[in-house]
Amino acid sequence: SRVTMAETSASDAADASKRAASATAAEDTNAGVSAAFALTLSVFSSVSLVIVNKHLISILGFREVTFLTAMHMVMTALALRVFAKLGYFERKHVARGEVAKFGVLNSASIALLNLSLGFNSVGFYQMTKLSIIPVTVMIQMAHFNKKFSHRVKGSLAILLVGVGASTVTDVQLNALGCALGALSVITTAIGQILTGSLQTKLGVSSTQLLCASAPWMAVTLLILAPPVDDALNGGNILDARYDARTLATAAVSCLLAILVNFATFAVIGKCSAVTYQVVGHLKTMLVLAFGFVVVGDPIVWSNVLGLAVALAGMVLYAKAEMLDRAAAASPQHPSTKSSIGDEES
Repeated sequence: SRVTMAETSASDAADASKRAASATAAEDTNAGVSAAFALTLSVFSSVSLVIVNKHLISILGFREVTFLTAMHMVMTALALRVFAKLGYFERKHVARGEVAKFGVLNSASIALLNLSLGFNSVGFYQMTKLSIIPVTVMIQMAHFNKKFSHRVKGSLAILLVGVGASTVTDVQLNALGCALGALSVITTAIGQILTGSLQTKLGVSSTQLLCASAPWMAVTLLILAPPVDDALNGGNILDARYDARTLATAAVSCLLAILVNFATFAVIGKCSAVTYQVVGHLKTMLVLAFGFVVVGDPIVWSNVLGLAVALAGMVLYAKAEMLDRAAAASPQHPSTKSSIGDEES
């Protein structure tokens, strides 16, 4: 089972001077959260959430997955407003039109990912998730003037081969499933790219952007949840009857989702949409390893080999990122930006 979180953003800065000023503001407001902390929190919270949701959906029989995701966003919106009241961060006014479009796009990507899994085989669904990285790279190169070094592209290719060998099994195609899969990939890639660019454009931190957009995502998902869950498995939250144990597990899921949403926006703001996807595949590998070691899932050696190849790709990606950042900071390349960091000048 899976729960897809809203992972997202908005548009480019209008001109070079405005971009430089807003980038400085965003950097200042993000200063409280380090990239290392955001990455660590993202991995820990996401893996924990996957394990809890797997128990909730597969063992306890909770069927309203999209409604659960909507409640994740409701709890996130409420929690952030409480934290702002307590003075942990300053809420910032953001143009309602931009945040509304941002929230609707994120909610649509979540609903489409859920529908894609429901109308496709697990193998094809995993292939669509793998395609998010190359689609993100192509969109950034074509429309955001981003450049990716050959070593970054090579490391990403190795990573995707490894993840594919570990997760892709049966692949069955149908027209509706393919259309839903394609739309889910495009909306997810655009949303994650825009998550970073909105923070820069508006001069807000990841927490401020999440605080402003979470209510819009929550409302949109609450509207989409009944038809989507009904199309997937006939689930209807109004007719559902769950015991205290199931409801308590759902509450734990909501608490973990607050951390996941916070970490998602922080990672994309501090690093990039591509880096976030790489971290996402690390989570997948950890969940697979958890199944082998803790749950006792049967060991399939092709999966183990895929895990090893994916891990090598992640190490190479991290090394490529450091080399590119070092090159960008070098006096010989004063105008060069990291291939996975901010937009090029």
